[in-house]
Order: sequence, then structure tokens, then C-alpha cells
Amino acid sequence: MKTYLLNFKWILMLSAILFISSCSKNEDPAPEFVETNLAPLSVEFDNIVGERTFVINNTASLYTNAAGEKFSISLLQYFISNIKVTTAGGQTYTVNPDSSYFLINGADKASRFAKVRVPEGDYTKLTFTLGVDSLRSTMPIDKRTGVLDPASNGGNDLGGMYWGWNAGYIFFKMEGNAAAISDDVNGDPTGKKQFKYHIGGFGGYSAPTINNIKTITVDLTTAGVAKVRKDRQSNIHLFVDAMKVFNGKNNFSIAAHPNVMFSQYSVNVATNFLEMFKHDHTEN
Repeated sequence: MKTYLLNFKWILMLSAILFISSCSKNEDPAPEFVETNLAPLSVEFDNIVGERTFVINNTASLYTNAAGEKFSISLLQYFISNIKVTTAGGQTYTVNPDSSYFLINGADKASRFAKVRVPEGDYTKLTFTLGVDSLRSTMPIDKRTGVLDPASNGGNDLGGMYWGWNAGYIFFKMEGNAAAISDDVNGDPTGKKQFKYHIGGFGGYSAPTINNIKTITVDLTTAGVAKVRKDRQSNIHLFVDAMKVFNGKNNFSIAAHPNVMFSQYSVNVATNFLEMFKHDHTEN
């Protein structure tokens, strides 16, 4: 009798194992990204200012922030990097870092498209970095080419996005004019009424410093998922609202802070970047 019971238990256990194995074989395996299926995807960074179109040197029709200050913008540039896309099932594909750094220039409409290649699939979430990560910032110069080349991008030339004195990238740069700026040392003693926001800082080389790197995640489900296929190019259209620099979580007036660069207050400005990006639609 004992032998019969033991054999019966073994039969039950074997049956359970075979049943589980059979079920697992019949279930469809989770889809995996296939690198040979890379297809084109673009992300469009369409600059706006509040409810208005972004225009360089809009002196004829000034913008107005929440503080009631009227202003024009003469320069707007920022780095976008480390693009990732995620499916509804939670699988994330990270674009090859060597092909995932872009400089968006408000004066150059062609630069607003960040074009990458990702596996075919339907993507419900987009993630990217505003800025240049610490790993790339500290790489040898020969690993920082294209828009990251300090030799072609730095110095004091117009639009330079690299601090030679600080050996670091400027993640976000916006300059312009506002009548509200005073002419004293706390404003613009040149009398030109200029404001300058040069925001950077990746956390420091050997000791902690300001870290203004921001990771942005955009939900694509409400305005159209990206259906990426090899026979067409999907385009994720984002609005980038420069007004949020002033009117974001940390509201501030231009007169109070006309020049913000590598200072502690830059952290307040950088926090507002998280509110700048809004998904408008996706073209498939």
C-alpha cells in the first residue's frame, strides 16, 4: 500500500510538471526587440511660447510672462540626448548612445527633428534627457563628436554650448531682452536690457556640484502611439513651451533674475524644464 501511494504521488507530480510545461509552450512568448528590424523614428521639438508661435527677435510683438514682463527672445538652444521608447508591455529600447545626441536650435527649423532608428513596434512612451549625461561629458574628446565637439561648439562664439573655463556643456541656453531689467549691476549695466539663462552642470567630476540634468518622460497614449515600421517614418510631435522657463513650478521674474548661469539658482530654473514638453500628436 505504501508503495502504491508513493507511486501515485509521483504520478501526480509528473502530471503537474507536464501540464505546466505544456502550458508554457502554448503561450506566446513576449516579443523581443530585433536589431535587424531597425526602422526610422523622428521626434519633433516644436518650440512655442505660451499659446504663441516661437519667433526669433520678436520685437514687433513681445511675449508676456506671468509677472507681466514683456520680452523678446534672441537665442534658444538646448541638448536632447539618450532617447528611449517603451511598448505597452513595458519593454524599453534605448537608442545607441553614439547616435542619440542632438542640439535643437530655435533659429534653425531643420534642427528640431531628432532622427533615430528603433526596432519595429508600437510605442506608448518616450523618454529622453534634456542635457548631456555625466558619462558622455567626461569621455575623451574623440568620443564627443558632432554637436558635442567642444572645438566647434564652445568658446564665446554666438550660440556656443560649452563652457571652456568649466569644461562642461551648457544644456539649455536662452537669451533675449526685457524692458523690466534694471541698468544697475544686478541687472544689465550695459543698458541693453539683456537676459541670459545658460543652464548646465552634470554633478561634478571629482566632487559633487550642481546637477541640472533632467529626464523627461512623455505618455504617447492620449495623442497617438508611435507605430514604427520600416516602410515609413513615424514622427512624434512635441510642443516645447519656452514660457515655462518663467512660469513653471518655480515662477520668477526676469527683473529679479536676469542672468542665471552656473549658480545655485540655476537649479530652480532647471526644475521648470520638466514642464516644457507636451505631446501634441504622432504622425504614422
